[in-house]
Amino acid sequence: MGEGAAALMLESLESATKRGANILGEIIGYGASSDAVHITKPDSDGQAKAISLALKEAHLNPEEVIYINAHGTATEVGDIAETDSIKKAFGESAKGLSISSTKAIHGHTLGAAGALEMVITVQAMQGGIAPGTAFLKIPDPACDLNYLPQKSLELKIPYAMSNSFAFGGSNVSILLAKNVS
Repeated sequence: MGEGAAALMLESLESATKRGANILGEIIGYGASSDAVHITKPDSDGQAKAISLALKEAHLNPEEVIYINAHGTATEVGDIAETDSIKKAFGESAKGLSISSTKAIHGHTLGAAGALEMVITVQAMQGGIAPGTAFLKIPDPACDLNYLPQKSLELKIPYAMSNSFAFGGSNVSILLAKNVS
């Protein structure tokens, strides 16, 4: 468990542009699903649906997404389900993603987790650095995607996804663009 807070200023692109705001990123895709399969056991099909809906709304091909800030709770069942959901939604493009979870540093802040991880995802895009997953030395063999262990990676990130998957099968994926249209 962790404690923390984060705040995001959400505004229409038209309004932000009109007032000359420093726009750090744009939400271009949102996907949500509620699978309600089990109170604590995640369902990869429900998660994949949220991811796929975000890709569809953003009008992006899976290979255009560079980085995912995973929900990544470091639980065997949760991390394997998220790995499977990414594979289902991204297909062969899943192998080319850079993926990490920042929960190893800030803990699972429950209600603040989605906002905090989205702020970190925006910062990763702005800084061109995908954060490594602290303390990840040897990934579970079932988590066979490109999970960034311990060390951050310099990376141009025009499009990134932030996943938030909660108890009871509440799943949300948000796609962000760095270069605002």
